[in-house]
Amino acid sequence: MSKLSTKPYILRALYEWALDSGYTPHIVAWVNDKTQVPLQYVRDNEIVLNIGAVAAHNLNIDNEWVSFAARFNGISHDIWIPVGHIISLFARETGEGMGFELEPLTDEKASISTSEETFDTENSSEKNPAAETNQSGGKKGLKIVK
Repeated sequence: MSKLSTKPYILRALYEWALDSGYTPHIVAWVNDKTQVPLQYVRDNEIVLNIGAVAAHNLNIDNEWVSFAARFNGISHDIWIPVGHIISLFARETGEGMGFELEPLTDEKASISTSEETFDTENSSEKNPAAETNQSGGKKGLKIVK
């Protein structure tokens, strides 16, 4: 029996927590040729997406993919993101949430580990649109889950 990843289960739980708290859930996803998103909104191979009920239609977070339909400037797009490409899920209103290790989907379905990072939503201009250091010198906001 192969080992199931905890990541999709945690994504679903964080999504429910955000909705139950009255927050708007957002994800940060790493983008490559296996990811279907509107490329004009990608910065440094990452995209931030609102996955709240109003913005993301027919949202499905299964064990392999996050998929939904969303409008960008009035144009509907089908979004498909491998679960391994989700690098954080957070509440827009508070920045609370969790960061995850990148697990790129490749033709061979091989997992490649990257260095651990922590995410927050305050600084969207850097390579990690969500990284910020707090006063104590550590990262503020989200924790990495492998």
